[in-house]
Amino acid sequence: MCRTSGVPDPAETGDEASTDAAFSALLEDSAEDLYESAPCGYLSTMMDGTIAKINNTLLDWLGLEREAVAGRKRFADLLTIGGKLYHETHFAPLLRMQGELRGIALDMRRRDGGPLPVLVSAVIKHGSEGEPLLIRITVFDASDRRSYEKELLRRREEAERARAEADEARRQAEADRARLADALAVLQRSLVPDSLPAVPGLETAVHYHTASPDQLGGDFYDLFPVAGDRWAFFLGDVCGKGPEAASLTSLTRYTLRAAAHHDPDPASALSTLNAVLHERYTGDGNPRYCTCIFGIIEPGGEHGPTTVRLASGGHPPALVLRSDGRAEFLPTPGGLLIGVVPGAPIGTAETVLAPGDTIVLYTDGLTEARTGPGRDDLYGEDALHAFATDHAPAAPDEVITALTGLLESFGEGLDDDTALLALGVPAAPSLPGPATNHLS
Repeated sequence: MCRTSGVPDPAETGDEASTDAAFSALLEDSAEDLYESAPCGYLSTMMDGTIAKINNTLLDWLGLEREAVAGRKRFADLLTIGGKLYHETHFAPLLRMQGELRGIALDMRRRDGGPLPVLVSAVIKHGSEGEPLLIRITVFDASDRRSYEKELLRRREEAERARAEADEARRQAEADRARLADALAVLQRSLVPDSLPAVPGLETAVHYHTASPDQLGGDFYDLFPVAGDRWAFFLGDVCGKGPEAASLTSLTRYTLRAAAHHDPDPASALSTLNAVLHERYTGDGNPRYCTCIFGIIEPGGEHGPTTVRLASGGHPPALVLRSDGRAEFLPTPGGLLIGVVPGAPIGTAETVLAPGDTIVLYTDGLTEARTGPGRDDLYGEDALHAFATDHAPAAPDEVITALTGLLESFGEGLDDDTALLALGVPAAPSLPGPATNHLS
């Protein structure tokens, strides 16, 4: 830059000399040229809005000639219809009241009819007596800003639309899940009896816990009459979950019912089921199997003992709560999973139920419930035996109620379906009553 002395510094380079020359050229720029070629639009109007002066920049933006504007048009004539409406209702009244306005967004109209987004600032020039003389207006091209705002608005609308679509998809998914849960609940109920029949001389109770409303469980049970005064009952657990497990459960249940009516011997019924499952599933390379305990109970009534004969294929042993306060497992050793191999051995056992005795069947969801601070331990048969001993003697309904509370106490540790079935001889003679069903 030039020094005040006008004498160049000896160390001045060529670049510095060029800078000084450019600065000198700026000083020589006329006020008129600065006005006409400014990077923004300038115009001055009379108080009625008639344009008195307008610079080349704004004329070029609008595609207009000075002769067609100065003294012939008002500022409002340069605006779009919407801009005119805003000018008359807001811009002009506010300007008269406040004396100035800054950064007002308006749309001006180009010669070709297209809009030019602008930001307008205006100030009223007053005379020495304070009277308003004219209005000075500055116009900035806001096309890029308007495009940016439109892009932001478009993206916001897209985001809101995407959020609305996501919300709708979530609501639809929740509705679909509710419908699926209802359908699964109906199907699940079709795989087990709605209720147990009343058995003369016996009390019965049942509980079924479904671990997930989104999956069909694989546990099953039933109680039904066979020849004479005998009643057949069974409880088991098929492998897997979902539709395949439901199909296997249905086949198992109806096979056992048919087998029991043909030959009510427990071992014979499970042997028939084993043959059916092995033949049905082993051939396609996708073996399916189940654990099951099947029994025949013959109430003795007032004239004799109640006898129970059991057969088991890989199922946890039955638990008997005696009227004298003892609890004992009724082991059925040697039984293999049903459906794995042809001619699988079947474990059998027999017992007599005295008045006040109750026999309980359960699936492994009970004994394999996870316990402990880290949910790393299994509840196990020892803990179940201790629990039963603490509650003996107990009628079937009392036993199932206590076990239901136990299951609830496991919380998230109970992650498998669990079925419970209890049959007992009343401590005192009573008329047969409806079974107690606990479903969850």
